[in-house]
Amino acid sequence: MQPPRTDWDAIVIGGGPAGSTTARYIAEGGADVLVIDGRDSIGSPLQCGELVPSNDEMRRLCPDVPEIDDLLRTPDSAVSMRTSEMRLVPPSGKPLCYDFEGMVLNRVVHDEALVELAESKGAQYLVGSRVESVDGETVRLRDGSEYTSRVVIGAGGHNDPLRKTKWEVKSLIIPVKFVLMSGDFEDALELHFGSMAPGGYAWKFPKLGGANIGLGIQTALARGKSLNEYSEEFISRYDGRVEFRGAGSLPMSGSISSFVKGNHLLVGDAAGMVLPSNGAGITIAMIGGRIAGQVVAQHLRDGTPLSEYEVRWEEQMGKVMRNSKRAFRLGSLLFRAPDWLLNLAFNRLTKPLIWRAVTCRPLLS
Repeated sequence: MQPPRTDWDAIVIGGGPAGSTTARYIAEGGADVLVIDGRDSIGSPLQCGELVPSNDEMRRLCPDVPEIDDLLRTPDSAVSMRTSEMRLVPPSGKPLCYDFEGMVLNRVVHDEALVELAESKGAQYLVGSRVESVDGETVRLRDGSEYTSRVVIGAGGHNDPLRKTKWEVKSLIIPVKFVLMSGDFEDALELHFGSMAPGGYAWKFPKLGGANIGLGIQTALARGKSLNEYSEEFISRYDGRVEFRGAGSLPMSGSISSFVKGNHLLVGDAAGMVLPSNGAGITIAMIGGRIAGQVVAQHLRDGTPLSEYEVRWEEQMGKVMRNSKRAFRLGSLLFRAPDWLLNLAFNRLTKPLIWRAVTCRPLLS
């Protein structure tokens, strides 16, 4: 369905967690916002492991982010499983176990709920339509139609058209493959490290009646094996019926240096808002989306500089992102080591240090 107008205060490209959250706060701030998404059902197809921390866990992970409960309103219908334990598993199979409050989502329901929340604030959506190009205030679609807006926000992932044409940045992209498998699985979350997922990690996240199981690798470290081979070898460890196969990719270089160029902004994966040390992106993208949406609304209303978006991101997420980048660089060196050395590195003495790295805290406090 075409929206009834072509001129807007703001246009958001992409209606995932980053885009819908940005639109929610722009609309809440009194501006007219249109979200354009190439999918005709936002949230499909599934492209990730579906894990997010609980709100209490987020307060511990990101202590400088205010009002977590207002931002992260995950409905019960979008939660498949609540978990309380994370296991970090070296090649030996002997895990280090940690307390961790997590929620494994029904990601499609989660993203649909974010759309409904944004729409309840006044945002409008144009789905099944792909953006061809952005030129100043004009957004041109592949069908030839054009829309104009005072601010354009790229929230379409690392292949976002605004990022590709206006930002000369490159990110390390980790490809992922996963399945949804039905069956009986332990309730603990598992992250597996070693040669089964070179430069990345594999996961098993339990869900109601099944699990999300997959892995991501650094292609440059794959030693001639394909992602398909790595994923099939890992997934075959588990007994169950594969109900769905999915794939995606994650930008793992951390947030880019600048999110704003003129009246153009990037948010979410398009801005590198993924924590490299653990791959967390959903809630981090929503943090960025709220900041971007609030600043855009204030810019449209009273002239607040769009650069304020970068200032507030640094205040709320700067330390966490820097810690995560450092931990990823250290981990990338460690995970090039042979499996026997990795097994030695996972022990009772290193247990707290490894957890601090994964959860984006300074290694030495």
